[in-house]
Amino acid sequence: MIQLIFLIICVILGIIVYLSGALDFLGSFFVTIIGIFIVISRGFNWLAILLLFLLLGSAFTKFKKNYKISIGIIHEKRTVKNVVSNGIIPVIMAIFGNYAGFIGAISTATADTLASEIGVLSKPILITSKERVKPGTDGGISVLGTVAGLIGALIIGVSAFIVNVSPDITHSICIAIVAGMVGCFADSLLGATLERNGLFNNEHVNLTATIIGALVGIIIITIGA
Repeated sequence: MIQLIFLIICVILGIIVYLSGALDFLGSFFVTIIGIFIVISRGFNWLAILLLFLLLGSAFTKFKKNYKISIGIIHEKRTVKNVVSNGIIPVIMAIFGNYAGFIGAISTATADTLASEIGVLSKPILITSKERVKPGTDGGISVLGTVAGLIGALIIGVSAFIVNVSPDITHSICIAIVAGMVGCFADSLLGATLERNGLFNNEHVNLTATIIGALVGIIIITIGA
């Protein structure tokens, strides 16, 4: 009965995500499916962390929206491609019950999203050459964006412990910050190299970064175990 209630909640949340404009129809449908898989395999507390990422991402995407539009950074409605590239690794980690990989992947996605959305409010440099680039340039990094990413990763780490996804607060924060920031910088490096050269698109970069974040999280807990 409880599982059924949570499944209904997943559907309702999917509808809310769609109506809020955060995702298009297919993206909202797929995030609902992802939510159902996570609830069935691990429980609603694991889903709560994924929902927190979506909430933070949506809120910071809309932050200073008019300014972002004025400098030529216009965000289209996120699609199923965005959901898959950021969500497939957390789902796999949840199915296998690997909380370290789960936290690492979501921390990476959160850190990268917040770093991107807040970093455009400052003057970034290219991660590979340190030359000044326009806000929104693939591979651009900034102090402001890095701090925002760090805070985002920390929020995921603390929240994962609070909702009992991670059994230890120290491990949870360590995984979130280290894996999240390694994954975030990997995203920028891939953006400055493979994406700028046309070998990767944004979804490829995001997927690879979450894989790296998950692996770093697994390594951290393995070494610390």
